[in-house]
Amino acid sequence: MSTATLTRPARAPRAAASNFTGTVGLLRLSLRRDRIVLPLWVLLLSLPLSTVYVGSIASIYPDQAQRAAFVATITGSPAQRAMYGEIYNDSLGAVGIWKAGVFHALIAVAVILTVIRHTRVEEESGRAELLDSTVVGRYAGLTAALIVAFGASIATGLIGTAGLFGTDVPRSGSLAFGLALTASGVVFAAVAAVAAQLSAGARTARGIAFGALGAAFALRAVGDAGSGSAGGSGPGALSWLSPLGWSLQVRPYAGDRWWVLLLHLTAATVLTAAAYALLRRRDVGAGLIAERLGPPSAAPALGGPFGLSWRLQRATLVAWAIGICLYALLIGSVVHGIGDEIGDNATVREIVSRMGGTQALEDSFVAIAFTMLAVGAAALAVSSALRLHSEENAQHTETVLAGAVGRTRWAASHLTLAVAGPAVTMLAAGLVAGLTYGAAAGDVSGKLPDVMAAAVTQLPAIWMLAAVTVALFGLVPRFTPVAWGVLVAFVALYLLGSISGFPQWVLNLQPFTHAQRVPGTEFPFASVGWMLLVDAALIVVGLAGFRRRDLR
Repeated sequence: MSTATLTRPARAPRAAASNFTGTVGLLRLSLRRDRIVLPLWVLLLSLPLSTVYVGSIASIYPDQAQRAAFVATITGSPAQRAMYGEIYNDSLGAVGIWKAGVFHALIAVAVILTVIRHTRVEEESGRAELLDSTVVGRYAGLTAALIVAFGASIATGLIGTAGLFGTDVPRSGSLAFGLALTASGVVFAAVAAVAAQLSAGARTARGIAFGALGAAFALRAVGDAGSGSAGGSGPGALSWLSPLGWSLQVRPYAGDRWWVLLLHLTAATVLTAAAYALLRRRDVGAGLIAERLGPPSAAPALGGPFGLSWRLQRATLVAWAIGICLYALLIGSVVHGIGDEIGDNATVREIVSRMGGTQALEDSFVAIAFTMLAVGAAALAVSSALRLHSEENAQHTETVLAGAVGRTRWAASHLTLAVAGPAVTMLAAGLVAGLTYGAAAGDVSGKLPDVMAAAVTQLPAIWMLAAVTVALFGLVPRFTPVAWGVLVAFVALYLLGSISGFPQWVLNLQPFTHAQRVPGTEFPFASVGWMLLVDAALIVVGLAGFRRRDLR
């Protein structure tokens, strides 16, 4: 028998169209895995628009004169504009959905987690490579993830629009808001798709995507806070550099500027094309940011679990710290003299006078700004504490514990960074903001202590998220990532609770309000003390549960 008879013909290369083979199957798998979480966040980001926001404004401010007074109050509060954005007129629609502007950031968080979960996490776990060994195209996984995220964003916008159609606001404005909300989700889903191609690790990919979101929020917040809105004339230039700023610039119920949506469409198209181009240039399981080879011998610090934990997490901690400190620098640079931006409107100046003058505006701005910084630091705490979960899932924990390392000591090494990392970050942010604010005001010795105190009081609230993560890890390790859901729930309560009509005991469940301190007021020793006790109890319970259970 000839050699030619025994030789197999070479396998023909896959056609370009086959790169998408298996997309439908992976889409069904993704929807099956997200059958609870996905509908939950879609409904949470759409149903409150009509029932909570527009309904509450209609009942609290039933006539135009009352709404005009409310708009004047917001016009005179840079802190409120930084948090929620500009308010452009006193119509029921514009006032009703003003605070819902934060939903553009919340839907961005949801789609980032969704896309990274179905792309980079799958590769990191090895499941993507297993599936790719079957008849599955190179682009199938990314395409399925983007369809899920894009589809959920569209569903959120449609449900929210339908709910607003049932209220007494113009339908064109309702459609504009729904499209802007959808556009925010689509843009940041594309951002997450690009981030998933850059790093071989899911945590780093999430950090890159959330860093982009944080930068977008900071640009929008600083731009709106410093826009000088005596007449609500519009945002500062920084807002136009942010996709979140574009979403607010659609201006539902205040002109319905449809052309702004073209910015979202262009950005999403470019980013999505970039994600596919980057995917084509890398190997499965690898990232475009090359992992550096380590030294031939380990440093002495790596001889213990604490040194190893620091080595694993230092890049993420430093990146988050830099991002938060940059936001603090922006805050410190705009807070002084912010009361001068209220213009000559007599109504606004009367309201500001009743609030305690322009210094009260600056103090409230600092308090709210550091609450938002605390939310970012809490996300860092959750991410750092989740390293316990990822190390166990990757079976690294079993290898470490095979040596002379106890379970409590190993867990404490990661917990220490989850506590110390956000603390150092917040203190550095307080120092940066305090020095910048004090230098602008010519009173560093007076402003710096107040700003530092505003940062310090948020630490127990931040640590509570790390403690919740540890408790979940010890008691129900399979559901440890639910810690992200706890953070989102706390943030939603903080942002929505004041206008939702929830009972006070429900509003008290989130920790950020308890930790909020306005400069010039007494330090909340009681609240801080109780939260520290809760933090300690959750950590003890989590560590005890980890010691008693088997490794997964």
